[in-house]
This record gives sequence, structure tokens and C-alpha cells, in this order.
Amino acid sequence: MNAHAPSPRPLRVGNASGFYGDRFDAVREMLTGGPLDVLTGDYLAELTMLILGRDRLKDPRLGYARTFLRQLEDTLGLARERGVRIVTNAGGLNPAGLAAAIRELAERIGVPTAVAHVEGDDLTERHPGALTANAYLGSAGITACLAAGAEVVVTGRVTDAALVTGPAAWWFGWGPEAYDELAGAVVAGHVLECGTQATGGNYAFFAESGRDLRRPGFPVAEIRRDGSSVITKHPGTGGFVDVGTVTAQLLYETGGARYAGPDVTARLDTVTLAADGPDRVLVSGVRGEAPPPALKVGLNRLGGWRNEVVFVLTGLDIEAKARLVREQLTEALGKQPPAETRWELARTEHADADTEERASAYLRLVVRDPDPEKVGRAVSGAAIEAALASYPGFHVTAPPGKGAPYGVFEAEYTDAAGVPHTAVLPDGTRVPVPPAARTRALGEVPAPALPEPLPPGLPVRRTVLGRVMGARSGDKGGDANIGVWARGEDAWRWLAHELTAERLRELLPETAGLPVVRHVLPNLRALNFTVTGILGEGVAAQARFDPQGKALGEWLRARRVDVPEALL
Repeated sequence: MNAHAPSPRPLRVGNASGFYGDRFDAVREMLTGGPLDVLTGDYLAELTMLILGRDRLKDPRLGYARTFLRQLEDTLGLARERGVRIVTNAGGLNPAGLAAAIRELAERIGVPTAVAHVEGDDLTERHPGALTANAYLGSAGITACLAAGAEVVVTGRVTDAALVTGPAAWWFGWGPEAYDELAGAVVAGHVLECGTQATGGNYAFFAESGRDLRRPGFPVAEIRRDGSSVITKHPGTGGFVDVGTVTAQLLYETGGARYAGPDVTARLDTVTLAADGPDRVLVSGVRGEAPPPALKVGLNRLGGWRNEVVFVLTGLDIEAKARLVREQLTEALGKQPPAETRWELARTEHADADTEERASAYLRLVVRDPDPEKVGRAVSGAAIEAALASYPGFHVTAPPGKGAPYGVFEAEYTDAAGVPHTAVLPDGTRVPVPPAARTRALGEVPAPALPEPLPPGLPVRRTVLGRVMGARSGDKGGDANIGVWARGEDAWRWLAHELTAERLRELLPETAGLPVVRHVLPNLRALNFTVTGILGEGVAAQARFDPQGKALGEWLRARRVDVPEALL
């Protein structure tokens, strides 16, 4: 393939992976399911970087998503035949290593391929004690590689949206200050980055959709020269695309109105969504601003050792049984217990249950300590020795183990000018990628006007919040976001006034005492809550049940409140 001249027609870009471990066959499905210009794959997350870091400790030649290389074995020729460029962050901690492996693969299977990669994000040497430290790079390195004729571009840690923004800037010839256009591509990239979450996966209203959700198709964005886009999917694939599925993904792992990245700050409060036909949603109106001067750096370190035992409590006297085994284990761990010990009793039992499992509750013990001995044999031995000397019906869900290391995620920021962002072209030429020439410090967006409230005194009915709103939640380090959206204009008039930060704390008691910030996005009829610290030190630390906060939104939707009957 030759380098591409700016095109007037839309860029058709698909996604085939939302995380390391996503559907293996998705690359082939996307290449054969319909026309594409670019196929992207997102393999990286905070936990993935920790996993790759541990791989690299075992073998310095590793550190990339090996699954992607296996996916290419029977699809690289297909991509070349169909003229589809591939852009992926599967390079992880070793993009050069993955690029070299792809060249070897291409030679072995007889498919000549121009491979380029982007590097410079790895700042681990600047952070002694960190297992990984990686800056979130922008899309300009990807654009440079595509402009040089690359057919496969491999990156390390770039922003997830950069996998789409880079190809769009290459396709249309956008300059670095085409802020509105770049912001539109960032929004499209954010919708695509989690794969089938845009096509009915993890969707709040799945049960009433009437669509086949057993195997949702992966999403496609048709990006236009002005930065607007249509989100869709290949014909005949499962799942569905509508304003609701796109709204849900837009709210996922975002915060306020300003969605900042290395290329541009996208204003989420300007996004307009509209149906554009079956399985098609038009995304338009996105405004952009200059990016901030600093890049986010994600750091993973090994935080210590962790162990877990889950005791099964069946039938009668659940509280007394839990109290007995807790006292036994506390005494057995002696004068030097683990640094952190947590007990959680989940009352899952049913009265007069028809199966033993439905008659049972679960008592979870989680211990953490820098010393593996304090969470290993000391804990597992104490649990096993209680087997014949504790509550009636004593058993556990799995034999206690010796413990395992856990990770801690931290985020900091560094001057973009000090990060060696580099595009390594197919011929080996190394091209430095300069930071943004113009930057803008992030500031607060003036609070938007709320809609007129519903008239007071309307008849109400006690029911679940999920009758009138959808939700999606997720993690950002130790914080979680909960995005909610109303199902109609009247529901929005009620929700915007009812669901304050204080009300959220009442409905989700685990958030009590934590900083909760509410962001209002009227165009989407949505509220986005950031709950600081609820996930402790991040997903790898496994500090709580649901360590990524994936189901916080569904918990909120299940809470019962007084809802105006007119909305039901």
C-alpha cells in the first residue's frame, strides 16, 4: 500500500478488542463482516499493565499482548487483501518487540507487511520501585506511521481514543489544532474503545431490548471530515446500536464536561446524539479545546501479598456462626496479625430454602500484608485447623491457598515536553513527535442550567430507580464513576433534581464519607458521578467486592425510591 492522500469520504474504522482477553475471533469477524478502512484493537487497562509487567519480569522479551500475535496468524493476509490498516496498543510494555514479532510472522506466512510502532511512553526508569510507569501518549505518532505507509501500527500506552484519532487525522489531513474535528474523533474513539459495550453488551436495558445479545457484533464508526460520526456495526451481527447504548458508553469512565487528552480536550457537554436509521447513531456537535500541558502517567507497583478465604454458613444462626469463626481466626492469627484484615458477611440465604446453596450465606475473609508469610500459611492453616472445631456445617468455597502478590495503581502527571514520544516508521526511521504547541489548563465548566422540575405534589409510587434511568459504572484507579441517564424528557426533569450527590450517598451507603462530585450533561440527559477512593488502590489491589466498580450503577438502579407515577 502507498501512503494515503487526504480523503473526502468518511473513514470507516472498526474495533475488534476492548480488553486483553476479548473475543479471539473478533479480528476475523470484523475483516469479513463488512467494509473497513482501519481496524483497531484496545488491549490495555490498568490491570493489564500490571500483568504485562509481571510477564516482563519473567522474560524481558515479553511485555506485549501475545493473543494479538496469534490473532494475526490467519488474518494478516486477509487484512492486506482487503486494504485494511490495523492499529493496536497490544504492544503494551514492548511495542518494538511486538512489531518485530509481526515482521517475523509476516515473513513466515508469506504476507509482506509494512509494520511501524510508537514508543516513548515507558518512563519506568524514572520511577524507582515501580513495576511499570507509562505516560498516556496522543495520536500523532500513529498518524505519522500511517502517513509513512504502515499497514500495521503497534503502540504501547496511548490514550484509548488515540487508536481512532490517529487514523482520522491521517485520513483527513487534520492539523494538530483542528480541535473540533479531533474532539469528534476522540468521542468516536471513546465509544469504540470498549468493543461490544457500544452494541448492547453490559447494557442496562438489555432485558427489554428484544434483540439477540448472545454474541454482539463489534462497533464501527463512520467518521466524517468535520469530526462528526455515525456509530454502527456490521450487518447481520448480534446486538444493537441505539442512542441508549451510545450514551451508556459515552458516560463510561469519564467525569465532567471536559474530557482531556494529549491531542485535544473534548467537551462532552456539546455532544449531540440522534438516531440515523436502524443500528445507526449520529454523533455531532462536538467542540474541542487545546489539550492540557501535562500527560497522565499510570504507575503500577507490587503492593504486597493477599489471601482470601470464603466460609459457607448454612441454615440457622448465621450471625452467630460468623461471629464464632471470626473470633477463632482472630485469636489464631495471634499477636502479629496481617497488616489489613477485612471480613464481609453476605446474607444470601433464603428462609425455608429448597436447595442447600440457597440456604447459605458467605463470610469472606481478606488479608493483606507486605510479608507473604503473614497471609500465607498462617491464614490458611488457621482456617483449615478450625474445620472440625467451629460452627456446624463448616466448609469453605475453595481450599485456602498460600496467597498471591497484589498490585497498586497510582496516577501522576508529567510535562509532555519531557516525554520522548517517537514514531518508528516501517523503514526504521525514528521520527520525534513534538508535544502540542498550544495548551490550556483545565478549568471548571460553568454549571449548566437544570431543567424545570416537575410540578410538586404529583402522586408517587415506591419502585426501583432502574424504571426511569440507565446506568454504567467503572474504575479509574482507586476512584469510580457512575454515569446515569434518563429515559425521557420528563424523567430527566425529575432525575436532575432528585439524584444529587447527597442523595447518591444515601442510596449507596458504601460511598458515605467519600468525596462525591456530580457532573451534569444536559445534552445527554445524564449525570456523571465521581466517587473518590471507593476502590482503594485500584483494581489490582482487590480492596473490595467488585474491585472495578462495574456493578455500582446496577446497584444504584436497584435501589427503591418514590417515583412520580406519571413517569411509570
